[in-house]
Amino acid sequence: MTADDHRLARDLAAETGKRLLTLRAGGGEPASLRAAGDRLAHEYLMAEFARLRPGDAVLSEEGKDDPARLSAERAWIVDPLDGTREYGEAGRTDWAVHVALWEHGELTAGAVALPAQQETLSTAEPHAARLAGPRAEPGNGQSRLRIVISRSRPPAFVERLAESTGAELVPLGSAGAKVATVVRGEVDAYVHAGGQYEWDSAAPVAVARASGLHASRIDGSELTYNQARPWMPDLLVCRPELTGLLLDAIGSASQ
Repeated sequence: MTADDHRLARDLAAETGKRLLTLRAGGGEPASLRAAGDRLAHEYLMAEFARLRPGDAVLSEEGKDDPARLSAERAWIVDPLDGTREYGEAGRTDWAVHVALWEHGELTAGAVALPAQQETLSTAEPHAARLAGPRAEPGNGQSRLRIVISRSRPPAFVERLAESTGAELVPLGSAGAKVATVVRGEVDAYVHAGGQYEWDSAAPVAVARASGLHASRIDGSELTYNQARPWMPDLLVCRPELTGLLLDAIGSASQ
């Protein structure tokens, strides 16, 4: 991995986002727009990887999986349009483009473009995570924790988690958009359970870690990528000083 990989992830995510904005501006029936957006973004990214990184494997949500990636030393893990549902809804900004690079068992580069928010977060220029403000143990009168969750598939235990921590729950679309709110200090954590795929979280996790945030499974175990079944059961991204508190609270709430 070189600095060029960081820049490539950033530039590909940003350019894909621009193309998606242009397509969206043309309007159309939501279902057709969503399908066209998925197709446009995937085809552009695949063409660019074939041109610029022909020796690398690619795992894309919109593509056919190639088993050869399991023996590859490098694999790009991409979600060409994360938050397809939100992309088809006029005015929504919580959709993203995810581009991540996996090498030798680790995520080494990544970018999350938020085209409708005019922002791209990447490991090329890591954003130091901004703190949302003073946070402390629940019940002492200080400001509440804010936890971003899935808009459409929130974990079954989140209401118990919110009750035990005194947290406010904030529903949003794309996983990339959710992680961006943690990086920007708008919320303190992102909690997901019930399943995602690797392309949903690879780029957001790379960006989160480069920003100094904690990222793991909700039981604290390590996140692993480029697996035979690219399934990721759950995810916690949070300010590092809240890791112990949230892991304990999630463990209790999810029992």
